[in-house]
Amino acid sequence: MSLEEPTPDEGAVEVLPTTDDEIAELLGDLVVDREEHVNAPGFVIRPDTVQETLRRLRDEAGFDHLSCVTAEEREDRYESIYHLTSFDDRQREVSVIVPTTKDDPVSESAEPVFRTADWHEREAYDLIGIDYEDHPDLRRILLPDTWQGHPLSQNYDQDRPQIVTLKEWENPLADDHREEEGDTMYVNIGPHHPATHGVLHVKTVLDGEQVADVDPDIGYLHRCEEQMCQTKTYRHQIMPYPDRWDYASSGLLNEWAYARAAEDLNDIEVPEYAQIIRTMGAEFCRIASHMLAVGTFALDVYGDFTAIFMYAMRDREKVQSVLEELTGQRMMFNYFRLGGVVWDLPEPREDFFEMIRDYLDELPQAVEEYHDLITGNEILQSRTIDTGVLPPEVAKSYGATGPVARGSGIDYDLRRDDPYGYYEELEWDVITEDGCDNFSRLLVRLREVEESAKIIEQCVDLLEDWPEDERNIQANVPRTLRPDDDTEIYRAVEAAKGELGIYIRADGTEKPGRFKIRSPCFSNLQTLPEMSTGEYIPDMVASLGSLDIVLGEVDR
Repeated sequence: MSLEEPTPDEGAVEVLPTTDDEIAELLGDLVVDREEHVNAPGFVIRPDTVQETLRRLRDEAGFDHLSCVTAEEREDRYESIYHLTSFDDRQREVSVIVPTTKDDPVSESAEPVFRTADWHEREAYDLIGIDYEDHPDLRRILLPDTWQGHPLSQNYDQDRPQIVTLKEWENPLADDHREEEGDTMYVNIGPHHPATHGVLHVKTVLDGEQVADVDPDIGYLHRCEEQMCQTKTYRHQIMPYPDRWDYASSGLLNEWAYARAAEDLNDIEVPEYAQIIRTMGAEFCRIASHMLAVGTFALDVYGDFTAIFMYAMRDREKVQSVLEELTGQRMMFNYFRLGGVVWDLPEPREDFFEMIRDYLDELPQAVEEYHDLITGNEILQSRTIDTGVLPPEVAKSYGATGPVARGSGIDYDLRRDDPYGYYEELEWDVITEDGCDNFSRLLVRLREVEESAKIIEQCVDLLEDWPEDERNIQANVPRTLRPDDDTEIYRAVEAAKGELGIYIRADGTEKPGRFKIRSPCFSNLQTLPEMSTGEYIPDMVASLGSLDIVLGEVDR
């Protein structure tokens, strides 16, 4: 399907609506009601006006980033909530709420306006049961096609027997069925292939040696993390789960996504000292994640295990050792708490700071080695430069974020554009590359490692001199948190893979009424067909590696 792009008038001075009333005036009769979410104004529209509403907001109000789609079943209706913001001004946000009746949950699809709505709406159909008209491929995405019922609907019967066709058990010697006219070949890649970075099945159609079509098949690792979080209390029970989304390296970043949403929802102010510790720990997780991405990418592209992959694992292990000293764990940290962190820096503090500074002193030489071995490698250059091309407007329509978006020249980073933690007080740069290809995404990650090191060094300087009697690691948080009924919020952080967002709707109890995870890997993976069509299978493997996905976060 061709990508629909806005067509602004050349030379026109663009004046975007800024206030809630100006946005309401722009939408006019499309708005049937208004809501107030914690982070954004909410506009309720009819289910048959979704495309017109979103198109106006995108083309005339500058809301060009559909960051998330949340679907839920309420007592008297179904709802789809489209969370919109702007790549140029992240703090401009708006929520579009689309209610449908219980007996006929049909809504117009947003996919013709934002390509990223394709997978988000398929997930809503799969788990909730909302039907989206004009969707190009409305079928299940996380569960098998034969699944009975919708697991997040209120009338779901979990004891209902499921039907599985087990087609993979068919006779491999059965007759091959071919079209009389046609020169394509179907190839399965995964779900148990090292190049798929986890249990991902890539359905690939080849025309000769070129990729004619790619369809990522996800859901093999789906654990219904959102449903589990809805059964847990805000205060303590939810926090262990985020570590298990992107389980490879991003534990503290994941924890921060939940913490930010829950803290803003409950009006909790985090002490400055704890914010610095959070910022330092999060950047160590970013380095660990990028080291894993760089090492596995080199392994994907030209099979270098002995040198590059092991070099990357060596430097990642040093980061893991620092994080183990800080949190007591190497992977599943569970270190953040609502209002701060669980405990202060390890004692003796001088030894801990020395450990960090030793690592930072060694890092520039290590990064230089990666440039010598990877970015300066002629084989890798020939395999990655001008392959997996993702133009910026296409990346935006798919909701791509993180190094994937910044590798396409999109200057978008939540640490700067929607400040949280201590980032606003520190000196660092947002890294972008204009190549839009696999090589650019690699360069972004390597350069971001250096920026993370800058942030960590400044945090250490601050922590070393912080007065002992002002080391407050937690705010005074009530034992039981019960946000007001129907309070809604969407908050996000800049995780290693991109924008990791959490939507929470409170129902007046100590547990969320709805908990939605906006995974950057989920949105980024949608771009694979755009990058791979017309290229060769080795290029498709390189493109998939450049996305740096973790299936635990894709499937949740």
